[in-house]
Amino acid sequence: MTAVQDGRATEDLKALAEQAGRDLEDASAQEILQWAADTFGKRFCVTSSMEDAVVAHLASRALPGVDVVFLDTGYHFPETIGTRDAVEAVMDVNVITLTPRQTVAEQDAEYGPRLHDRDPDLCCALRKVRPLEEGLKGYAAWATGLRRDESPTRANTPVVGWDEKRRKVKVSPIARWTQDDVDAYVAEHGVLTNPLLTDGYASVGCAPCTRRVLEGEDARAGRWAGRSKTECGLHG
Repeated sequence: MTAVQDGRATEDLKALAEQAGRDLEDASAQEILQWAADTFGKRFCVTSSMEDAVVAHLASRALPGVDVVFLDTGYHFPETIGTRDAVEAVMDVNVITLTPRQTVAEQDAEYGPRLHDRDPDLCCALRKVRPLEEGLKGYAAWATGLRRDESPTRANTPVVGWDEKRRKVKVSPIARWTQDDVDAYVAEHGVLTNPLLTDGYASVGCAPCTRRVLEGEDARAGRWAGRSKTECGLHG
Protein backbone atom coordinates (compact mmCIF):
# COMPACT_ATOMS: atom_id res chain seq x y z
CA MET A 1 0.00 0.00 0.00
CA THR A 2 1.30 3.41 -0.92
CA ALA A 3 -0.86 5.97 0.81
CA VAL A 4 -0.90 9.66 0.02
CA GLN A 5 -1.48 11.54 3.25
CA ASP A 6 -3.57 14.42 2.07
CA GLY A 7 -7.04 14.93 0.65
CA ARG A 8 -9.17 11.85 0.22
CA ALA A 9 -6.32 9.44 0.95
CA THR A 10 -6.03 10.76 4.51
CA GLU A 11 -9.69 9.98 5.14
CA ASP A 12 -9.12 6.52 3.71
CA LEU A 13 -6.25 6.00 6.15
CA LYS A 14 -8.42 7.11 9.05
CA ALA A 15 -11.18 4.70 8.05
CA LEU A 16 -8.62 1.93 7.62
CA ALA A 17 -7.24 2.56 11.11
CA GLU A 18 -10.64 2.58 12.76
CA GLN A 19 -11.72 -0.61 11.01
CA ALA A 20 -8.44 -2.34 11.91
CA GLY A 21 -8.88 -1.30 15.54
CA ARG A 22 -12.19 -3.16 15.60
CA ASP A 23 -11.03 -6.16 13.59
CA LEU A 24 -7.76 -6.64 15.49
CA GLU A 25 -8.94 -5.97 19.04
CA ASP A 26 -8.58 -9.63 19.96
CA ALA A 27 -5.56 -10.36 17.74
CA SER A 28 -2.13 -11.13 19.13
CA ALA A 29 0.55 -8.46 19.19
CA GLN A 30 2.40 -10.33 16.47
CA GLU A 31 -0.70 -10.45 14.26
CA ILE A 32 -1.29 -6.73 14.74
CA LEU A 33 2.27 -5.91 13.75
CA GLN A 34 2.14 -8.29 10.79
CA TRP A 35 -0.94 -6.42 9.58
CA ALA A 36 0.95 -3.12 9.90
CA ALA A 37 4.00 -4.49 8.09
CA ASP A 38 1.91 -5.94 5.27
CA THR A 39 -0.18 -2.78 4.95
CA PHE A 40 2.48 -0.09 5.14
CA GLY A 41 5.85 -1.74 4.53
CA LYS A 42 8.68 0.78 4.82
CA ARG A 43 6.19 3.52 5.62
CA PHE A 44 5.75 1.92 9.03
CA CYS A 45 8.07 2.51 11.99
CA VAL A 46 8.33 1.79 15.68
CA THR A 47 8.97 4.50 18.25
CA SER A 48 10.85 3.45 21.37
CA SER A 49 11.86 5.21 24.57
CA MET A 50 14.34 2.35 25.15
CA GLU A 51 12.63 1.41 28.38
CA ASP A 52 12.61 -2.01 26.80
CA ALA A 53 12.84 -3.40 23.27
CA VAL A 54 9.69 -5.56 23.33
CA VAL A 55 7.76 -3.81 20.53
CA ALA A 56 10.93 -3.37 18.47
CA HIS A 57 11.61 -7.10 18.82
CA LEU A 58 8.05 -8.01 17.88
CA ALA A 59 8.13 -5.66 14.89
CA SER A 60 11.46 -7.01 13.67
CA ARG A 61 9.86 -10.44 13.36
CA ALA A 62 7.09 -8.98 11.19
CA LEU A 63 9.30 -6.58 9.21
CA PRO A 64 13.05 -7.34 9.47
CA GLY A 65 15.10 -4.15 9.40
CA VAL A 66 12.14 -2.06 10.59
CA ASP A 67 12.94 1.55 11.46
CA VAL A 68 13.01 2.12 15.24
CA VAL A 69 12.78 5.82 16.04
CA PHE A 70 14.35 7.03 19.29
CA LEU A 71 14.15 10.57 20.68
CA ASP A 72 17.44 11.66 22.24
CA THR A 73 16.27 14.58 24.34
CA GLY A 74 19.69 15.33 25.78
CA TYR A 75 18.36 14.49 29.24
CA HIS A 76 18.38 10.69 29.13
CA PHE A 77 19.93 8.43 31.73
CA PRO A 78 23.19 6.84 30.50
CA GLU A 79 21.44 3.47 30.84
CA THR A 80 18.85 4.54 28.27
CA ILE A 81 21.50 5.50 25.71
CA GLY A 82 23.24 2.22 26.42
CA THR A 83 20.03 0.30 25.79
CA ARG A 84 19.60 2.09 22.46
CA ASP A 85 23.14 1.19 21.41
CA ALA A 86 22.65 -2.44 22.42
CA VAL A 87 19.36 -2.70 20.52
CA GLU A 88 21.04 -1.31 17.43
CA ALA A 89 23.89 -3.78 17.77
CA VAL A 90 22.00 -7.02 18.33
CA MET A 91 18.53 -6.69 16.78
CA ASP A 92 17.40 -6.75 13.16
CA VAL A 93 16.24 -3.13 13.23
CA ASN A 94 17.36 0.23 11.87
CA VAL A 95 17.65 2.63 14.80
CA ILE A 96 17.03 6.27 13.87
CA THR A 97 17.94 8.81 16.55
CA LEU A 98 16.06 12.10 16.48
CA THR A 99 17.39 15.16 18.28
CA PRO A 100 15.78 18.52 19.11
CA ARG A 101 16.68 21.58 17.09
CA GLN A 102 18.47 23.05 20.10
CA THR A 103 21.03 21.41 22.37
CA VAL A 104 20.32 21.59 26.10
CA ALA A 105 22.83 24.45 26.36
CA GLU A 106 21.16 26.37 23.54
CA GLN A 107 17.75 25.85 25.12
CA ASP A 108 19.09 27.04 28.48
CA ALA A 109 20.49 30.16 26.81
CA GLU A 110 17.11 31.02 25.27
CA TYR A 111 14.67 29.92 27.97
CA GLY A 112 16.83 29.79 31.09
CA PRO A 113 18.22 26.71 32.84
CA ARG A 114 16.08 23.84 34.11
CA LEU A 115 13.09 24.60 31.91
CA HIS A 116 11.88 21.10 32.77
CA ASP A 117 11.25 22.28 36.35
CA ARG A 118 9.62 25.59 35.47
CA ASP A 119 7.57 24.61 32.41
CA PRO A 120 7.75 20.85 31.77
CA ASP A 121 5.09 21.02 29.07
CA LEU A 122 7.18 23.45 27.02
CA CYS A 123 10.33 21.40 27.60
CA CYS A 124 8.57 18.25 26.36
CA ALA A 125 7.19 20.13 23.36
CA LEU A 126 10.64 21.36 22.37
CA ARG A 127 12.60 18.19 23.07
CA LYS A 128 10.06 15.43 22.29
CA VAL A 129 6.90 16.44 20.48
CA ARG A 130 8.36 18.66 17.76
CA PRO A 131 11.28 16.36 16.90
CA LEU A 132 8.91 13.40 16.64
CA GLU A 133 6.53 15.28 14.36
CA GLU A 134 9.44 16.04 12.06
CA GLY A 135 10.79 12.51 12.26
CA LEU A 136 7.48 10.84 11.45
CA LYS A 137 6.79 12.83 8.29
CA GLY A 138 7.94 10.04 5.98
CA TYR A 139 5.72 7.39 7.56
CA ALA A 140 2.04 6.55 7.23
CA ALA A 141 1.89 4.55 10.47
CA TRP A 142 3.83 4.23 13.70
CA ALA A 143 3.88 1.77 16.57
CA THR A 144 4.11 2.51 20.28
CA GLY A 145 4.49 0.45 23.42
CA LEU A 146 1.44 1.94 25.14
CA ARG A 147 -0.44 -0.40 27.48
CA ARG A 148 -3.89 0.08 28.99
CA ASP A 149 -2.75 -1.05 32.43
CA GLU A 150 -0.04 1.62 32.76
CA SER A 151 -2.27 4.46 33.91
CA PRO A 152 -5.88 5.70 33.78
CA THR A 153 -4.98 8.03 30.89
CA ARG A 154 -4.06 5.00 28.75
CA ALA A 155 -6.95 2.74 29.71
CA ASN A 156 -8.79 3.16 26.39
CA THR A 157 -5.79 2.85 24.06
CA PRO A 158 -6.89 1.09 20.83
CA VAL A 159 -4.65 -1.57 19.33
CA VAL A 160 -4.94 0.37 16.06
CA GLY A 161 -6.24 3.91 16.00
CA TRP A 162 -6.03 7.24 14.25
CA ASP A 163 -3.53 9.88 15.38
CA GLU A 164 -5.56 12.96 14.54
CA LYS A 165 -2.79 15.41 15.40
CA ARG A 166 -0.25 13.80 13.08
CA ARG A 167 -2.77 12.37 10.59
CA LYS A 168 -1.25 8.91 10.80
CA VAL A 169 -2.24 5.40 11.79
CA LYS A 170 -1.13 4.65 15.34
CA VAL A 171 -0.50 1.03 16.28
CA SER A 172 -0.29 -0.11 19.92
CA PRO A 173 0.19 -3.86 19.57
CA ILE A 174 0.68 -4.58 23.28
CA ALA A 175 -2.16 -2.35 24.48
CA ARG A 176 -3.94 -5.33 26.04
CA TRP A 177 -0.81 -6.74 27.68
CA THR A 178 -0.08 -6.61 31.39
CA GLN A 179 3.31 -6.21 33.01
CA ASP A 180 3.32 -9.97 33.51
CA ASP A 181 2.88 -10.43 29.74
CA VAL A 182 5.81 -8.11 29.08
CA ASP A 183 7.99 -9.91 31.62
CA ALA A 184 7.10 -13.29 30.12
CA TYR A 185 7.96 -12.14 26.58
CA VAL A 186 11.26 -10.64 27.75
CA ALA A 187 12.17 -13.88 29.51
CA GLU A 188 11.16 -16.13 26.62
CA HIS A 189 13.00 -14.18 23.93
CA GLY A 190 15.86 -12.65 25.90
CA VAL A 191 14.74 -9.16 24.94
CA LEU A 192 16.88 -6.21 26.01
CA THR A 193 15.51 -4.03 28.80
CA ASN A 194 16.74 -0.84 30.42
CA PRO A 195 18.79 -1.69 33.54
CA LEU A 196 16.86 0.98 35.47
CA LEU A 197 13.79 -1.30 35.44
CA THR A 198 15.59 -3.49 37.99
CA ASP A 199 16.56 -0.47 40.09
CA GLY A 200 13.13 0.71 41.22
CA TYR A 201 12.06 2.57 38.06
CA ALA A 202 8.79 1.33 36.54
CA SER A 203 8.76 3.85 33.71
CA VAL A 204 11.88 5.50 32.30
CA GLY A 205 11.88 9.00 30.87
CA CYS A 206 14.25 11.96 31.07
CA ALA A 207 16.48 11.85 34.14
CA PRO A 208 15.42 15.20 35.69
CA CYS A 209 11.72 14.25 35.56
CA THR A 210 11.83 10.57 36.55
CA ARG A 211 12.07 8.94 39.97
CA ARG A 212 11.70 5.44 41.36
CA VAL A 213 8.14 4.36 42.15
CA LEU A 214 6.87 3.47 45.58
CA GLU A 215 5.08 0.26 46.46
CA GLY A 216 1.48 0.36 45.27
CA GLU A 217 1.99 3.22 42.80
CA ASP A 218 1.13 2.78 39.13
CA ALA A 219 3.91 2.48 36.59
CA ARG A 220 3.71 6.13 35.54
CA ALA A 221 3.80 7.59 39.07
CA GLY A 222 7.53 8.21 38.85
CA ARG A 223 7.15 10.56 35.89
CA TRP A 224 6.79 14.28 36.74
CA ALA A 225 6.12 13.31 40.35
CA GLY A 226 4.28 15.92 42.36
CA ARG A 227 2.69 17.45 39.27
CA SER A 228 -0.63 16.91 37.54
CA LYS A 229 1.29 16.20 34.34
CA THR A 230 1.11 12.52 33.35
CA GLU A 231 2.05 12.55 29.65
CA CYS A 232 4.79 14.25 27.66
CA GLY A 233 2.47 15.15 24.78
CA LEU A 234 3.51 12.43 22.36
CA HIS A 235 0.32 10.51 23.07
CA GLY A 236 -2.19 13.28 23.61
